[in-house]
Amino acid sequence: LDLTSAVGLGPLKPTLVDSNPIDGQKPGTSGLRKKTKVFMQGNYLNNFVQATFDAIKATGTDVSKGSLVIGGDGRYFNDLAIQTIIKMGIANGVTNFWIGKDGLLSTPAVSAIIRERGSSDLSPKSCLLDCRKMDVTGKAFGAFILTASHNPGGPEEDFGIKYNCENGGPAPEKLT
Repeated sequence: LDLTSAVGLGPLKPTLVDSNPIDGQKPGTSGLRKKTKVFMQGNYLNNFVQATFDAIKATGTDVSKGSLVIGGDGRYFNDLAIQTIIKMGIANGVTNFWIGKDGLLSTPAVSAIIRERGSSDLSPKSCLLDCRKMDVTGKAFGAFILTASHNPGGPEEDFGIKYNCENGGPAPEKLT
């Protein structure tokens, strides 16, 4: 069944959206936390996600090989943020996603998933086999985690996002 010409269906086509750096959008020690309404404004979430994808790819990570884990603590705006991350992931070449049921994955669960099925063995420097011939679609190269930790959630409260690397731990500041 070919749905390419159906309204609203068919292949996703990336579009470029002009954006500028946003004052005050600087991650802390473990991600970016702001009021939910700030994340919902304009390109606030999109800027952080794209900047993270740019940094990931600049390290030499091929995001088309491996999987991106996405999950969060279920707070307000998680569902829309997950959809944004998936769309931006596809536009950046990500071909596989692992998303928690109903978008739910705690930070420790995400770290465990990455460590269990992470991509540390994909580095050409540490790989004893020919990595170009390995099936890596089951490996996780990192994760976006949607949480503001202990801060209250809701439309008037806090939202947060962080990126964990292929080792399951928080991304270094140079990456985010």
